[in-house]
Amino acid sequence: MNKLGMNLFVWTMGMDEDMSETLMFLQKTGFDFVEMPVGGTNNRPADLLKWQQLGQQARQLGLGVQTCSILSPELSLIHADPAIRQAGIDYLKHVVDCSAAAGSTILMGPLYAGFKAFTGKPATAEEWTWSVEAMREVAQHAQTKDVTLAIESLNRFEIYLLTCADDVVRYIEAVNHPNCRAAFDTFHANMEEKNVPDALRKLAPYLVHVQMSENDRSTPGRGQINFKQVFDTLNEIGYTGPIAIEAFGPTPPELAAATHIFRPMFTSPEQLAVDGFNYLKQYD
Repeated sequence: MNKLGMNLFVWTMGMDEDMSETLMFLQKTGFDFVEMPVGGTNNRPADLLKWQQLGQQARQLGLGVQTCSILSPELSLIHADPAIRQAGIDYLKHVVDCSAAAGSTILMGPLYAGFKAFTGKPATAEEWTWSVEAMREVAQHAQTKDVTLAIESLNRFEIYLLTCADDVVRYIEAVNHPNCRAAFDTFHANMEEKNVPDALRKLAPYLVHVQMSENDRSTPGRGQINFKQVFDTLNEIGYTGPIAIEAFGPTPPELAAATHIFRPMFTSPEQLAVDGFNYLKQYD
């Protein structure tokens, strides 16, 4: 059976709030782990202490921890300015350190380029090379911390370097490091893949993390994603790794703005978590 987790984006952007009640609620609901959004600051000792404490808090409840992150445009690994690319590398290494402090062994997300940073043109060979070389350096650091980077493709409205499974596989093989592997998100796949089962089969040799997300970012099972097909294919390829629910709502407001959530589609994050958990457990 796969371990089932809940991404905390529906409650928080940076884990700066008191999350103790939420963590207890998710543990009682039956989740095996939580997926914590990580953002680093320049205060390294304070950051590491914060994530150590959060990880300890989760473990005391019997919850595992995984982490996710994004790069802002001013930290993009494909920016023309080498100083910005270096800042992105340094930032990702710090996020790896924070992840390790929390006890996470998987850091997932679109780590390869700036979120919503577009040129209006397809990615160039030079941008590809910049990102691959930078990611190899980050992966080397991640290996020293026992953290695996799980590379997630996003849809064309959020990023342009990697938007489908074919891109992710080519990227991982170019980075050529055991700590650089693949993630899969049903929301983005629903928009970008010709065939979702074929995309999963393509990713199979590298797949270490899966996010279950409905087509409208609401409760899994209340929209158009064929989750049975996804689970059937995961069983077919022998995937035994973690699976997390990811959803977005009207709060936090800055995250709602970034993800273009303009209408609530569930009563509360807690209701979404319970209903999503019960729905997905039938397939697990």
